[in-house]
Amino acid sequence: MKKFINYIVLAIVTIIVLIFALKDNFNDIIHILFTMKLGWLILAFSMIIIFWLCKSIAIHMFNKSAKGDFKYHNSLILVMRTQFMNAITPFATGGQPYQVYFLRQCGIKASVATGIIVQNFIVYQIVLVFLGLIALFSNYFFHIFPKSHLLAKLIILGFIINTVVIVLSFVISFGKKINKKLIKIGIGILTRLRLVKDKEKKLQEWDVRINNFHDNASTLLKNKKIFFSTIGLNFIALVCLYSVPFFVLMAMGNSSVNITLSIITSAYVMLIGSFVPIPGGTGGLEYGYSAFYGFFVKGSVLSASMLIWRFITYYLGLIVGGIAMNIKRVK
Repeated sequence: MKKFINYIVLAIVTIIVLIFALKDNFNDIIHILFTMKLGWLILAFSMIIIFWLCKSIAIHMFNKSAKGDFKYHNSLILVMRTQFMNAITPFATGGQPYQVYFLRQCGIKASVATGIIVQNFIVYQIVLVFLGLIALFSNYFFHIFPKSHLLAKLIILGFIINTVVIVLSFVISFGKKINKKLIKIGIGILTRLRLVKDKEKKLQEWDVRINNFHDNASTLLKNKKIFFSTIGLNFIALVCLYSVPFFVLMAMGNSSVNITLSIITSAYVMLIGSFVPIPGGTGGLEYGYSAFYGFFVKGSVLSASMLIWRFITYYLGLIVGGIAMNIKRVK
């Protein structure tokens, strides 16, 4: 039922976005879309493919460290399925639980699988915030964007949220005492509500799980080769993702945004879109794109490029991920 509601919300918001994007310059936008340069458009699609490949190689390094015979095919399927699960859930909350479930099906223990997913998420968030910092400092020193109090507040809020997420992820991974206290409080409440019968038994079970989880998390972080390799892979992945608007605009014959500016501007867009509570950040990301790229691109080109950018970076992953959901694991 929840998935169905998410689909409805996503469809409604998407239709609203399309109406606002097409209502003023429909004929011009259609003309631009049908006269795009194929070579540049292929490069735009190539960027998202590289993004998926880098993400799959990064998580495969974690998977293989936990299970030596883990197949790369399964890591790639996992990444594509995660694209689908993230796309249909608010705040992309469906991806991580599904990843743990998938890894359990592949023969990795739940505590180890959870450690892998948390570490992979931390690495991604570190790179996301790092690129956000580069964008913030670039604008501070070079005044790329005109001053806007609303956009400034949204950027600061987005940056704070992403930073808090990293801190909480580190606490979950390495704050063993804090986690044990939280579990103790939680089980105490459930015992009073008579949802847990044997309090001591549950505490012992969770104590073992937390110890296993933290031992695995520490082992993964101590492997510097994996840590820095996955940082590098996620950096390449996000740079490719942030470069998509540059190639899309070039396909439309517009050279007002170079690749460096595209990366900086997209970093700002992602900071805004990260806290929109709608599947895929729909509405928020479109607003961010129009607001920031609107400083350099106007009218029909802005609307047309936003539609293609959104299809490549979101709807394509939703489609391919949906197909991947029907591909069986390679045993």
